[in-house]
Amino acid sequence: MPAPRSSLDAAFSPTDVLLFAATVLIFGSGWLPLKLQLGLVTPEVSGVWRFLVAALVMFAMVLVSGGRLAFTLRDHLLFAAMGATLFSLNFLSFYYAGYHLPSGLLSVVFALSAVITPLLSAAFLGLRLRGRVVAGAAAGVAGLALVFGPSVADGTGVNGMGEGLALALAGTVCFSLGSLLSGVAGRRGYPLASLTAWGFFYGLVILLAVALVRGSPFIVEWNTRYLGSLVYLVLAQTLTGFAIYLLLIRRIGANRAGYGAVLFPLVALALSTWYEAFHWTLTAAAGIALVLAGTLLVLMPERTRPDVSR
Repeated sequence: MPAPRSSLDAAFSPTDVLLFAATVLIFGSGWLPLKLQLGLVTPEVSGVWRFLVAALVMFAMVLVSGGRLAFTLRDHLLFAAMGATLFSLNFLSFYYAGYHLPSGLLSVVFALSAVITPLLSAAFLGLRLRGRVVAGAAAGVAGLALVFGPSVADGTGVNGMGEGLALALAGTVCFSLGSLLSGVAGRRGYPLASLTAWGFFYGLVILLAVALVRGSPFIVEWNTRYLGSLVYLVLAQTLTGFAIYLLLIRRIGANRAGYGAVLFPLVALALSTWYEAFHWTLTAAAGIALVLAGTLLVLMPERTRPDVSR
């Protein structure tokens, strides 16, 4: 007799479908506004404005709801590590990668976080490395070689696409490390709003330090392109998108919610093709397909063998 299905295994309800679609659209469309931020304002200063607003909003939410803000030094060390990996260095890497790569390709590289995270889990936490993760990683590497190899091989991408790829991969590794730290924070049971507020704060501090060390001017471009993209990144992606995604995980589970990572690049590539005139080639299309297939392979749940002992 088959075991009854839990609510996380049940078919999507209309609300689940709407939440999933909203998650894909919000995170998939966030790469183009990131590119629109690039101009007179340096990436670290744009990050300062983004997380200054986000941190203020999150701390206000915690205070209004009577949430917890006092934590130990040990707790703050974890918050600072999350701020470095999830809310500053990864964003900074992708901002600078955006000088060299179309927004759609940034999202394709980021999709590999679904492959890199379990690899890091095996390396640092001693978790078992599934065969499909190795296969997914191989597909991802082959896909990136098809997308970026031609321009690097002929020399045109050595200081362009090659540098952009390296920065985007660094940002993806930072995000994956942050995901592992988030798992640690989850096991310690921190209130989510408090954890996010402090993570935003430490991300802001790190971005501010980078800006000061580099001597970056704290300016704002007072035009629709910059301000519009900043508002979208803060309100839609950083605050609303994060809240929707967490609600989706609670309703359908992290594994099924994770399938959005395969769909985010499709939205980003469509926008990149339309607004940035992204040039498609057969090798690029094949490479992108390989990266997404590798990501999907890793995210798919393993089949469990039926219990025939009874």
